[in-house]
Amino acid sequence: MASIHQLKPRLVKEPPALHARAMDNLRFIRETMERASSFTAVPGWGGVVMGVSALCAAYIAAQQITVKAWLLTWMVEALLASVIGGWAMDRKARAAELPLLSGPGRKFALGLAPPIFVGALLTIVLSRVTGTHIIPGMWLLLYGAGVVTGGMFSVGIVPIMGLCFMTLGALALFSPDAWGNFYMAFGFGVLHIIFGLIIARKHGG
Repeated sequence: MASIHQLKPRLVKEPPALHARAMDNLRFIRETMERASSFTAVPGWGGVVMGVSALCAAYIAAQQITVKAWLLTWMVEALLASVIGGWAMDRKARAAELPLLSGPGRKFALGLAPPIFVGALLTIVLSRVTGTHIIPGMWLLLYGAGVVTGGMFSVGIVPIMGLCFMTLGALALFSPDAWGNFYMAFGFGVLHIIFGLIIARKHGG
């Protein structure tokens, strides 16, 4: 005869409720989206360092007695700024635990690359036909355009920074040639420092 204990149904552990799992998934998705929306691939502290190096380059460029030496100084600074910016972007993405070449980072790079490429080609052409006096305005305009397009999917301060560069570049095109170095210093130096500090404080470094 079966015992009473044997007739009792075994207690089976119930799986977690479906709605509980759904809420966990929604919470994870929401937190991920919030983190991504507040993240900008543009490095704040990297921008500050780029600005300081640009101010140093402006001082050195102002001491040059030939246009070629002036242009070479700024070209070296452009390469240095690219290295600083790339390193800072990678470090910021790692700190935010987000991949650098997807999401904000990829969109910013794709938006910035074409104007930079065009600027490099035009610089070669203009340096051959003694059109170097328009290079400061051209660089500021194209860099600003790249920041605007690349920053359209980023936080709002990034496109604003790009518009400031474009405005400065437009002014440089219609200003005396002797002011070119000043515009370069103010744009790539001062603007980078100002917006870099804002981004660093409000958008994750």
